[in-house]
Amino acid sequence: MLLLSLDAAQAEIHKSHAIALYDEPKYSADFEHFDYVNPNAPKGGVFRTASKGTFDSFHPYIPKGNAVSVGSVETLLVSSSDEPFTAYGLIVETLEWPDDRSWIIFDLRHEARWHDGRPITADDVIWSFETLISKGDPLYRFYYGGVDKLEKLGERRVKFSFKEKNNRELPLIIGQLPILPKHYWETRDFEKTTLEPPLGSGPYRIASFEAGRFVVQERVEDYWGKNLPVNQGINNFDRIRTTFYRDYTAIRLALKSGDIDYHAENRAKAWAMDYDVPAVEKGWLKKERVRHRMPTGLQGFVFNTRRDQFANPKVREALGYAFDFEWTNRNLFFSQYTRTKSYFSNSDMESEGLPEGAELDVLEGFRDSLPERVFNQVYQVPATDGSGWSRKNLLKADEMLKQAGWIIRDMKRVNRDTGERFQFEVLLVSQAFERVLLPMVRNLERLGIKARIRLVDQAQYVNRLRSFDFDMLVIVWGQSESPGNEQRNYWFSSSAEQAGSRNLAGIKDPVVDQLVERVIASPNRAALVTNTRALDRVLLSNFYVIPNWHIPAERILYWDKFSRPDIPIKSGVMTNLWWFDQAKAKQLKAVISSDSSLVDQTESPSSPAPRRLLLLLLLLLLLLLLLILTTAGWSISRYLKRAR
Repeated sequence: MLLLSLDAAQAEIHKSHAIALYDEPKYSADFEHFDYVNPNAPKGGVFRTASKGTFDSFHPYIPKGNAVSVGSVETLLVSSSDEPFTAYGLIVETLEWPDDRSWIIFDLRHEARWHDGRPITADDVIWSFETLISKGDPLYRFYYGGVDKLEKLGERRVKFSFKEKNNRELPLIIGQLPILPKHYWETRDFEKTTLEPPLGSGPYRIASFEAGRFVVQERVEDYWGKNLPVNQGINNFDRIRTTFYRDYTAIRLALKSGDIDYHAENRAKAWAMDYDVPAVEKGWLKKERVRHRMPTGLQGFVFNTRRDQFANPKVREALGYAFDFEWTNRNLFFSQYTRTKSYFSNSDMESEGLPEGAELDVLEGFRDSLPERVFNQVYQVPATDGSGWSRKNLLKADEMLKQAGWIIRDMKRVNRDTGERFQFEVLLVSQAFERVLLPMVRNLERLGIKARIRLVDQAQYVNRLRSFDFDMLVIVWGQSESPGNEQRNYWFSSSAEQAGSRNLAGIKDPVVDQLVERVIASPNRAALVTNTRALDRVLLSNFYVIPNWHIPAERILYWDKFSRPDIPIKSGVMTNLWWFDQAKAKQLKAVISSDSSLVDQTESPSSPAPRRLLLLLLLLLLLLLLLILTTAGWSISRYLKRAR
């Protein structure tokens, strides 16, 4: 890194190939590749995976449609996976910034090209930013709200100036800005969904697709950035095929029948019971639990506090006693999960015990605006003995609801003043969650509360999510090792009424706003941890969610035709580091040819047997319909004869 000293009235200017949130980048300017990759990984082969649901767009940058990634859009910088948060130049060759990080200048690489051969310029960067802010998904307005102005300093030189100083993360997240081709989009409507594969600059582009069914991405042979140090050992497959299925059962069948190569399993029951097959037993279909050291964030049943019945924290706290995690984990999840107790679980930013030291000092500044329990009560989620009959918890919930003005009248929970029935709807997009929620619904009925489960399709779910049209839903707030500006989109008061934001709970709390700002402005790692713990503690104390569970590992299954680097990384599984192993693939093919039990084609959702069965069922339905019509015609004929 170069330090350009100016006159005494000005701060030093840093010029470098990379920028770290704190400290210095691990890799020097002359590094050849990241330590966790295999720089000699061979190129070739096909990687077949699957996704649940469907898609109707290749435009993920607007709040419309169900978009799928096209694999061709690049960013200014790219982060390493073995540092907390350090970004290295991708489209950018060098960066400049002052000590207070009040601005950053990017110098673009001369070799950076779009797939049509035209150069990536400062005009593309400026157009991308301005368009995403004005017409893109609302998250961009929150994420990049700290940008004051952009300036074109040259054909490949652009400057971002910020509204505030010492926002250490902002220069790095500007580097995450998707860069889109101005000349391509100028002749198209950016605010409309599209199934035209858009122009990009990345290592892959769409080769073929069928809307809602599959997408095939092909590696770009003359990709401009293939020799960059940040790209060594990655993007090794010639083709990546993603097939879309209606549900996870079909995906599991496709895996076991050999229609797909890889699946990340997220159902505990399926992991425990669905893979007792010869291919797994003999080691040809690998089943691995890969531990990671990344924050798992928080998944939970989220209360929409915009609804009157959920406005009172006492009510939200009471309803948490209706969820019996211990019974659920034992009987439905085979005891695979740990109860989540933090918005920043599985990290050093998770609040624990009572506040003390620097964290207590931060919270003392807001004591008059915080509930006393923040200072004198350790946050604990309700627990049971796992028997399925949580009588003590329900009695506790009943007492708290009465204190909040919700009483029992005619065996129903009603508002003491208005007589309104306590009822709400839980919005779901995954049928698998019904079995988790039904025991809680039963407990709520015992409390006199009417809770309904509403299962909708993906399109309706996304639209209702964006417009906050729900009472309760299941959601995940993911977190990184270095929380920052994205927290505004999660918790800020101004995001509560911004359609499409991630403030799904509708939080409007000045204390939370100020704590988020402290997190963003943290001058060092120690301060970041302290401020994040304080934010975590305040969020928990307001009971915006009923926390669910997490597992510090990824559960993956894949056919033994791939290899990957031996060095484990804290982020767990990264399939973009894998490569197609010709020797393994040849051996696997020979084994399957000699042992048909390894691949049961009768289970394949795309095999002839299910299609024949479907055709048979359709034929039977047609015969039944014909019989009904014949019978109806005969009855009408008899009626007409009698009428005469």
